[in-house]
Amino acid sequence: MGSLHEQAMNYVYQQVLQRLLSYLNRAERTALQLLIQRLVVAAGGIDRIGDYRVLVAFSGGKDSAYTVALLRAAQLSIAARAPTTFHLRVASMRHAGMTSAVMANIHRCYSALFLHDDPRVELLVVDHESVLGFDPDLPFSTAGREQNRSDMLLGGHLTEGDARTTFCNSCYLGVADFLGRAVSWGDGVDAVLSGDSLREQKQYATWVMRLAKNNGLLIEHWHTLSFSAALSTIDTIGRSYYQELYGEEPTASEFISRPPLYANLRLAPTFLTVADLIGFRLEERWALLTDFLGFRFDDLAFSFSESDCANPLLMAHMRGLKAEFVQGREYADGIAEYLELAVGMMRRKRMPKRLINQAMAAYDGPERLEARRVLAAGYAQEAFGLSEAQLVCLMFAPFVDGGLRLEGFLRRCHPGMLIALVELHKALSGEPAPDQVIQWLVDVSGLSLKGLQNLYVRSRVDFNDEHSIIARVRASDPDKGRVTTVDPHTGQSVSEVISGR
Repeated sequence: MGSLHEQAMNYVYQQVLQRLLSYLNRAERTALQLLIQRLVVAAGGIDRIGDYRVLVAFSGGKDSAYTVALLRAAQLSIAARAPTTFHLRVASMRHAGMTSAVMANIHRCYSALFLHDDPRVELLVVDHESVLGFDPDLPFSTAGREQNRSDMLLGGHLTEGDARTTFCNSCYLGVADFLGRAVSWGDGVDAVLSGDSLREQKQYATWVMRLAKNNGLLIEHWHTLSFSAALSTIDTIGRSYYQELYGEEPTASEFISRPPLYANLRLAPTFLTVADLIGFRLEERWALLTDFLGFRFDDLAFSFSESDCANPLLMAHMRGLKAEFVQGREYADGIAEYLELAVGMMRRKRMPKRLINQAMAAYDGPERLEARRVLAAGYAQEAFGLSEAQLVCLMFAPFVDGGLRLEGFLRRCHPGMLIALVELHKALSGEPAPDQVIQWLVDVSGLSLKGLQNLYVRSRVDFNDEHSIIARVRASDPDKGRVTTVDPHTGQSVSEVISGR
């Protein structure tokens, strides 16, 4: 870097720092100084800070955006008073829930903080098995999209569309692979910093520990685990989960046989947190997020999601579809149940009242409700390549248990295909069947014939089965809501879990 260019960039960085600091109140500035002290101590002193590398995961949501901004403020503050500062690696996990709006939020954040061209900063995207440099127009890989789609379809058909299994589990259990790739890329890192609240960290740790214990892993205390040991624990659970999810399909064996990326790390990174230093009230961060970082709340995300894999708009849509097609009620009834739960979750996450009202107002009245339904259907098609008919099929789970619910599904949704019921069973069981019948099965489900035949010989997940890891993963969810309805066909009370992630 030439001398004049270096001076110019240093001036720009000073301006960025001053503007950043102007958005912080007294408590936040104190937290920043404590964070700087924590980083210097972890690095082994100010004279070694220039060789220290820190990774932070950025989901594109409001909380992680704030954490990235605070870490950038620490990096620039140290640079202003010392010859060198630490290296910052920011990594995002690409998945179907990361919409173009989320990618735009990330880009605006990076631009506001002048991260793109700073040689002390690495901006990465982990997409399936690839680690790439960040680009706001980076397309979601075909392999990643197909993996997300396959996980969703199999999880949904095995559980009749249970929200946690359909949308969340594969992504949460994929954290180990994501972090393993982000940590081990290039020269590696010395520390991994989390901006999650203490409540969220405790919930996730509790969830993992319960699953580890049920999976035969002897772990006494989560906080005593090294970073690599923690990833190994999550990875072990994930492999068991995928084994059950995919059964004999090749996808499972490929995932399970893959060696852990973090097993031979040059240096096991330290885990750092800022949760004890900062508050989590959005009102206190509003100006920094919206005015400086250019954060825009994704219309698909209900404002309370941290850009997780579970898209709230789509989950609400699924709840409406289940009410309409499976339970014989109104689409609006299912939406109302989900909104009731969403309000409680948004309050627990301390969302401002105006944002809660804004999210709820989007469903106020028949016209707006229909507009949201169209928006959700479009997202399902864009993110997963699934039509509304295929989502409805998933919730009936008509192919598992030897096609036990196939006739009921046809009577409710496709009465014209009842005449081909025998041929459908033949195709599903692997016997010769007409091409038109096979094509209809593929079209209505979104699955391949092989995938359909795999489901046909499997049983629906029993959530009371202590031996099923899919059931245990859902039962251990520490952040879930439960809605109870009455099945109009049987008169029985039906209790359903709706994840709040």
